[in-house]
Amino acid sequence: MKNVNLMAILLLLIFFACSSSEADNEYGGVTGGYAVGDTARDFRLKNVNGQMVSLADYQEAKGYIVIFTCNTCPFSKMYEDRIKALHTKFAAKGYPVIAINPNDARKKWGDSFDNMIERAQEKGFKFPYVQDKTQEIARAYGATNTPHVYVLNKDREVVYIGSIDNNARDAASADKLYVEDAIEVLENNKSPEITKTKAIGCTIKWAS
Repeated sequence: MKNVNLMAILLLLIFFACSSSEADNEYGGVTGGYAVGDTARDFRLKNVNGQMVSLADYQEAKGYIVIFTCNTCPFSKMYEDRIKALHTKFAAKGYPVIAINPNDARKKWGDSFDNMIERAQEKGFKFPYVQDKTQEIARAYGATNTPHVYVLNKDREVVYIGSIDNNARDAASADKLYVEDAIEVLENNKSPEITKTKAIGCTIKWAS
């Protein structure tokens, strides 16, 4: 019984940590964003190492794994090791991970740039972890949650939008590896069968 009560409390904490007010959605102004087949815009955002990062920097890229994520969302934390694994597996093949933190640090102090640096060092991120300080890129892409993934081909055409896999809480139990499958299909110059899934996670914390 004690374990059941602890699990119920944990689920409630995750719910409240990830929940957003109507104001978050209102001020976000995300009404469109990219659909599969659209060409995604490039960006130039500050990485935790102090350098500016653009998709154009990856001149030999065969595609990109763009992930809107953050420090504070429990779901983002659940996926951090899987994000690292995606970069380890696919960056050398030409599909780098670029992680973007879109949260307004005034709403979530834990998502400040200094805290991003600390988190990247703590977790040993080998991929860029950049700050979308104005939230312009999140709005352009149509991101609503953290994490929220956009897989692009070499021409920045969107081929997949949504979740990394189908089990946030237990990586070993995930039997639909959406991002991995999309990359493997791209390697064969084909389009993924599953092109869009629901992004499961916390709503982006939009500036007022």
